[in-house]
Amino acid sequence: MGIFDKRPPDRDEIFEILHEQKDIKITHIISSSKLSDNWYDQSEDEFVVVLEGEAVLEIEQREIRLKKGEHIFIKAHTKHRVLSCSDNTHWLSVHINNSTPI
Repeated sequence: MGIFDKRPPDRDEIFEILHEQKDIKITHIISSSKLSDNWYDQSEDEFVVVLEGEAVLEIEQREIRLKKGEHIFIKAHTKHRVLSCSDNTHWLSVHINNSTPI
């Protein structure tokens, strides 16, 4: 089954970890158009790309619209949330833990 074959949840989002190792986690996210008001403040940097659909994020009191193929980099501990998105929006997120010394 491919990632686009999966159905969106009735509400909010589902997260599927595709790969995880020492300082990196790659996740496939599927969003419903019915979202709760969840704020995120993550300890890792996050690169996210919209694979299908579109969304509006709020990052540091700014609204950022992302369409299919568009991406954004969110620094660790940057408060953000998904304000809205089309039903069945697919994302690919890469979380990078930069706290481990080299």
